[in-house]
Amino acid sequence: MSLQIEKLEHNMAKLTIEVDAAEFKKATTEAYKKQKKSFNISGFRKGKVPQVYIEKLYGPEVFYEEAANIIIPKAYSEEMKDCDLEIVSRPEINIEQIEKGKSFIFTAEVALKPEVTLGEYKGLEAPVEVEEVTDEEVSAELVKQQEENAREVAVEDRAIEDGDIALIDYSGSVDGVKFEGGTAENQTLVIGSGSFIDNFEEQLIGKNIGDEVEVNVTFPDEYHAPELAGKEAVFEVKINGIKVKELPVIDDEFAEEVSEFDTLDEYKADIRAKLVEQKEKAAKTEKENKVVDLAIENATMDIPEAMIEEQTEQMANEFAQNISYQGLQLEQYLQFTGMTQEQFMEDLKPQAKKRIQSRLVLEAVVAAENIEASDEDLNAEIAKMAEMYQMEVDKLQELMGDAEKTQMKEDIAVQKAVDFLVAESK
Repeated sequence: MSLQIEKLEHNMAKLTIEVDAAEFKKATTEAYKKQKKSFNISGFRKGKVPQVYIEKLYGPEVFYEEAANIIIPKAYSEEMKDCDLEIVSRPEINIEQIEKGKSFIFTAEVALKPEVTLGEYKGLEAPVEVEEVTDEEVSAELVKQQEENAREVAVEDRAIEDGDIALIDYSGSVDGVKFEGGTAENQTLVIGSGSFIDNFEEQLIGKNIGDEVEVNVTFPDEYHAPELAGKEAVFEVKINGIKVKELPVIDDEFAEEVSEFDTLDEYKADIRAKLVEQKEKAAKTEKENKVVDLAIENATMDIPEAMIEEQTEQMANEFAQNISYQGLQLEQYLQFTGMTQEQFMEDLKPQAKKRIQSRLVLEAVVAAENIEASDEDLNAEIAKMAEMYQMEVDKLQELMGDAEKTQMKEDIAVQKAVDFLVAESK
């Protein structure tokens, strides 16, 4: 087996891998063994037709596709063990020669990790101010807590008013035909919240418990369900109940109920302290982003498109996994937003490129400044993870392989590079 490497433009490389004829013959025999039961030939029991007979009947190429599937991953993996290229994409495979009695030749086009030439990265001007916490912000947080701790009280002696909570059954139809998702019972609806389409909520104002109301609406032209977009609909609505929010008085008693403090003044001081901490963290993040962006602007690198595409795919998978925790599939998200899969991936590309640029530049700073992550740094990070996952540190370390620990050290060093850029900035 042999490997030839041809460097291409934009940090791409073409790898030509040649597997000798004997190895290719073994692969065709293995392919025959996997597929022989699929041949039904008169005069032979199923699975007992000799390979030479099948090849004579259908041609030797009958096993080529499966043989290629067997030999390519193995040959590629073997050649990459001793190859010093930093490959950052999946290979794009092309078969160049596949013929009985001859060596099997295929090419793999891959993206290589780009070299980064750092420009100015010390003394970068990235001023950031920490915003002061205002009394209005403290009051807004108190009101938020007041809303969250409000009681819902039933009202029976009047009609629905703006701001009320209505308990309703409804059934919607378009041109007399009910549509999917248009029917519900005991639905809670805050009047004036804009939760429902068009002027649905306004048409319930003035109605009483027990009333049955016909509500007429028009779906928006950009509605997420194309079959309903722009259509006029009729909802049959029954009013089951009316509730109002009863807000607690913001006083010492309120502070004692919703917090660990005995007085309102103590609670407000704690809210202010937490808001200060939030703004300091936000300012720190903004500073970090600014210095990294400036370091990227001053650096030069040639990122191969295949690397961006792979990063884009990874980010799409991460997004799909994150929304799955909320019970939403990517297909549903795309339907709700009116995006195609292609548009979604295209929108992710700039973010993917930025992520690659950031990592490459920070790794270059790590190398330029000889930044390292010590075993103590690693152990501290593992301890944080163990606390987050509520595991014993020793148990977590046992579960982690050397590759994971190496990756963690690299990540820690990259974060240290961020800290270095911030410390050196103006």
